[in-house]
Amino acid sequence: MSADPTQVLAFETDCHIFDGCGFPAPGLHSFLFKPLWGDADSNVYFNKTMLLALLGSIIIVGFFWAAFRKPKVVPGKLQMVAETGYDFIRRGVVYETIGKKEGEKYVPLIVSLFFFIWMMNLWSIVPLAQFPVTAIISYPAVLALIVYVLWVSLTFKRHGFVGFFKNVTGYDKSLGAVLPLAMLIEFFSNLLVRPFTHAVRLFANMFAGHTLLLLFTIASWYLLNGIGIAYAGVSFIMTIVMTAFELFIQALQAYVFVLLTCTYIQGALAEHH
Repeated sequence: MSADPTQVLAFETDCHIFDGCGFPAPGLHSFLFKPLWGDADSNVYFNKTMLLALLGSIIIVGFFWAAFRKPKVVPGKLQMVAETGYDFIRRGVVYETIGKKEGEKYVPLIVSLFFFIWMMNLWSIVPLAQFPVTAIISYPAVLALIVYVLWVSLTFKRHGFVGFFKNVTGYDKSLGAVLPLAMLIEFFSNLLVRPFTHAVRLFANMFAGHTLLLLFTIASWYLLNGIGIAYAGVSFIMTIVMTAFELFIQALQAYVFVLLTCTYIQGALAEHH
């Protein structure tokens, strides 16, 4: 196995079963990258995941700019694809969750979040890139923090301090004696658990998916020796199956993230019951 813990796939290319070397299983080292620029020890550096995030942002902005810079009544193929994606999020997520009147102003944010997250996830199956940026917890954490700050500020703005307190604690005097306990649970659930689970849900799915892809990819190469060739074929088929499955999960996780975002916004805008 490679002694360098910063490689994406830490295994020797000449290591196969029956060669006397152990299986180079993927691990945390598969999620660490050398700085492309700067020094990791000084915490001022630029690495592969940052490059992918930057390129992903440029691709998304460039795509929508190219699609809508000269919009036509009868849209071309690019404009049609962009309009379909935009309209799906606007009507299928924002309008359905928040409502057309309240939700229209949040459409640009939700569309941007969806396509950015989807692009970050898609890097996992792009040759040479082959890594989902959202498998690094800092990226989902920042996105969840943006949503959290928006939710808190909207709740304060719409309901004031007292209304905010009732909103986050689920205040309901009909609960009687259990009201203090229920309020305490709701308080911690909304202010602490909610942003944590919002970030971890995306991170954990992408982390697990990438680990499985690495596992079957490495196994396909490792078993490519002697009688192990038969098993290598099975592992390679599983790699293809997992790649197809990941395509579905990548879009689904982007959808779930923005759906939850809209749910939080709707809760902030709704009158307390």
